[in-house]
Amino acid sequence: MIVNPSAPLGRGDVRPTPTGRIIVEAMRGNMPAYVDTGLDIVHVNDVAAGHLAALRQGRIGERYILGGDHIALSTLLADVAGLVGRSPPLFGLPRWPLVPFAYANEALARLTGREPFLNVEGLRLSATPMFFDDGKARRELGYQSRPYRQAIADAVDWFRAAERVRTKSVVCEANGAPHSLPRK
Repeated sequence: MIVNPSAPLGRGDVRPTPTGRIIVEAMRGNMPAYVDTGLDIVHVNDVAAGHLAALRQGRIGERYILGGDHIALSTLLADVAGLVGRSPPLFGLPRWPLVPFAYANEALARLTGREPFLNVEGLRLSATPMFFDDGKARRELGYQSRPYRQAIADAVDWFRAAERVRTKSVVCEANGAPHSLPRK
């Protein structure tokens, strides 16, 4: 069987994931605008519970989507801004003028070895809100998800606790090993 999480958020996002990176950049005030898209936000603990439920009750050969709440990117960014005491992004941007910046970001990333925040594939994918139907997992596995605001609050708390004020990077520890997350 295959279990597909949507966009998990919560504690312990060491790398961070692409969704976690949105939270980090929003916390830092590095997202003054947004594109009109949406994400299916789910708490990482609910994803873990969904995996266990699939192991116990899932049927071989089946797929289960582990989703949460369908949230506009603008709402997500406003919620993060409210949690960290910043102003939310002021306006949405159309995708087409961002394409040259995405290509430039990718070229710069190849030179610096850093992962680009804005990239061509991400921009292309943002044209369609990433909302999924997790009804099958709810019916067959008893899957449940908590409100997305709890996932955002836990992610913000975790990233905030991982920050070191005197450095220019977020320092996280996973299994006792420090990892540095570059600041933009």
